[in-house]
Amino acid sequence: MADIQGLPRAPRTGRVAVVVSRYNELITARLLDGARQCLREHEVPDTRVDVIWVPGAFELPVVAEAAAVNGRYSVIVALGCVIRGETPHFDIVAGEAGRGLANVALAHRVAVGFGVLTTESLEQAQERAGGAAGNKGYEAAEAALATAAVLAELTRAARRD
Repeated sequence: MADIQGLPRAPRTGRVAVVVSRYNELITARLLDGARQCLREHEVPDTRVDVIWVPGAFELPVVAEAAAVNGRYSVIVALGCVIRGETPHFDIVAGEAGRGLANVALAHRVAVGFGVLTTESLEQAQERAGGAAGNKGYEAAEAALATAAVLAELTRAARRD
């Protein structure tokens, strides 16, 4: 199997947590399909992947934090969909989900793939969940695997020094 975009292989130890929002499940289920496809293509067996459903995108960071703290996961993929409405709710949920997931990655030095769509419409979300714009769930899983590979290589390099 080729390296992910020229990077070292993702670590074989640990598991992958895919944390998925139930809100806008029509879209997030398609993102999950894309993430699973990516993981299989990169030789991560289904038995090493745990799918964890949460109510909405706002809840993704706290569950990702819990997954990171338990040390079982070397990769976390967060999938959600926030569609702009007529109130500022969109900005708050999308911003806090992004900030929270970034904090998890930084605090625990764990690869967190950001697969939270922030779109103006359902049609835009569909385009990004397996439509003409690809599948952002796939891309989030691939980014998380690539980041895990870099983190593992940095750890190995530090041990050699």
